[in-house]
Amino acid sequence: MVIDSSFEVVHAVLSAEPISVDQAIAAVDSETAGAVVSFSGVVRNHDGGKAVDRLTYSAHPTAHQVLADVVATLVAEHAGEAEQPVRIWAAHRVGKLEVGDPALVCAVSAAHRGQAFAVCSELVDRIKEQVPIWKEQFFSDGTVEWVGAGE
Repeated sequence: MVIDSSFEVVHAVLSAEPISVDQAIAAVDSETAGAVVSFSGVVRNHDGGKAVDRLTYSAHPTAHQVLADVVATLVAEHAGEAEQPVRIWAAHRVGKLEVGDPALVCAVSAAHRGQAFAVCSELVDRIKEQVPIWKEQFFSDGTVEWVGAGE
């Protein structure tokens, strides 16, 4: 989807299927890109000093649209800054994930590294802050904690 002639949103979805940083990088790479920056947020084996066995991500029914809106707003705010096309790929998992699984993957390509880093960082921050997704953490001691609920 091309929102502005200088930006192309290649992918922006919630996915019940595994996501891959390699797939994201390949999707945004182009001959005009002097930089391809990626982020892969993976399930870690600990949180708050406790061992984590697995996670489950749940999304509000509007989360797909909120994700699309977050990306569109980011693009609109940066419109006109790019001398060459900036390409964006973002996906957040929902459902059951194991330790080591990618939960959030983003990739951005741009003519220069500064813009690629800035857009990718901002994209990750906004997705985490604005998209209504909740994490249920299952700890090794048998306890469970919800993160994001009620915030």
